[in-house]
Amino acid sequence: MKIRIGIRREDKNPWEKRVPLSPAHVKEIIRKFPLDVWLQPSEIRVFSDRDYRDVGAQIHEDLSSCSVVFAVKEIPLDFFHPGRTYAFFSHTIKGQPFNMPMLRKMMDMRCTLIDYERVVDENGRRLVFFGKQAGQAGMIDTLWAFGQRLKRQGIPNPFGELQLSHQYKNLEDAKESVRKAGEKIKQVGLDPLFVPLICGFAGYGHVSLGAQEIFDLLPSEEITPKDLGSFVREKKYLDDRVYKAIFKEEHMVEPRSSMQKFDLQEYYDHPERYRSIFEGYLPHLTILVNCIYWTPRYPHFVTKKYLNKLWQGQATPRLTVIGDISCDVEGAIEFTSHATSPGEPVYVFDPVGNRETDGLEGRGVVVMATDNLPAELSLESSLFFSNVLSPFVPAIAMADYSGTFEGCGLPYPIKRAVILYRGKLTPEYEFMKEYV
Repeated sequence: MKIRIGIRREDKNPWEKRVPLSPAHVKEIIRKFPLDVWLQPSEIRVFSDRDYRDVGAQIHEDLSSCSVVFAVKEIPLDFFHPGRTYAFFSHTIKGQPFNMPMLRKMMDMRCTLIDYERVVDENGRRLVFFGKQAGQAGMIDTLWAFGQRLKRQGIPNPFGELQLSHQYKNLEDAKESVRKAGEKIKQVGLDPLFVPLICGFAGYGHVSLGAQEIFDLLPSEEITPKDLGSFVREKKYLDDRVYKAIFKEEHMVEPRSSMQKFDLQEYYDHPERYRSIFEGYLPHLTILVNCIYWTPRYPHFVTKKYLNKLWQGQATPRLTVIGDISCDVEGAIEFTSHATSPGEPVYVFDPVGNRETDGLEGRGVVVMATDNLPAELSLESSLFFSNVLSPFVPAIAMADYSGTFEGCGLPYPIKRAVILYRGKLTPEYEFMKEYV
């Protein structure tokens, strides 16, 4: 007898077109395993209903008969059915208040929750994730914001014709637009008002690499963080290129004790023993792209207080745009007050008045804080994600959820990602009781 699994349509917003499994991987799963795949119909999904029908899947509105349902984003309360298993990004492990009703509902209905974010190997490395797409989309949108901000200030610039990521047909079209901007920089140079153009990348993981991939389509050179000050002061720059600096933890924090040396593992284990020194670099940056992992245990890296000081002390501060790709509200960037959407991706934070204005107008720094950037590159994101998720799907579908958690038969990486098992927090996630 075949096991029936479902794929929920994404409907969180009009830009969410991603899927957890592509038609090619659905075809492979149906061919190799005793599984039926049902999908809810969708008019905006990056792959059409017909694409899935053609590979043997079925389209049904009601997925209540599916023992396991796969999705991408959070699931509404009225979708859950008793005893079922759901795999998606739940955004609950930090106790996010807006998702606690969903978690309580799943507990009440004795559901099992597998969170993709927690699928990791023995070394804690994530195995199911949206790769570089958040960084790619975030960098495109950040350059768009920079170009639009300069246009409104009457400053000619090569980025003014860029579009937002979701407005391009695909990633390659977006890249071609960035390349064209790069050609203009080579040919005519940049306006003296924003030379040198220096982009700082906070972080060096998958997201940062994606953002750098887009930035490097421009004629770029790298500067080490320690050389930033002398580079600007001694005017070692040229106007026919752009510059980037990549910041690791060792550049961003220092031990509170002068008797102590920086130690990465100690910082991870005891961040309270460290303080941020990142703000010392800000006067030299034109654009900051934040790609770093952050929790409340870590310090703010860009504070309201420092930005106020910077704006009070300089007539026209160099820092123009912050692309907060990580988008932790009141996190690494303290004045990231809320997540923005692909339709309204930016606001201006005025550090002197301590207020923000939607759009691109007003005094201060432009903040791009879209929280579902991979959705803006739906095709590339879905193909990548399906490739990393599909090897785990048969084991998730065919596990025995009727017995104990210990005996369910899930492979180790997936078992570590089970937040709820039959409605109860698993041992690794019992700390979440205080949130629920």
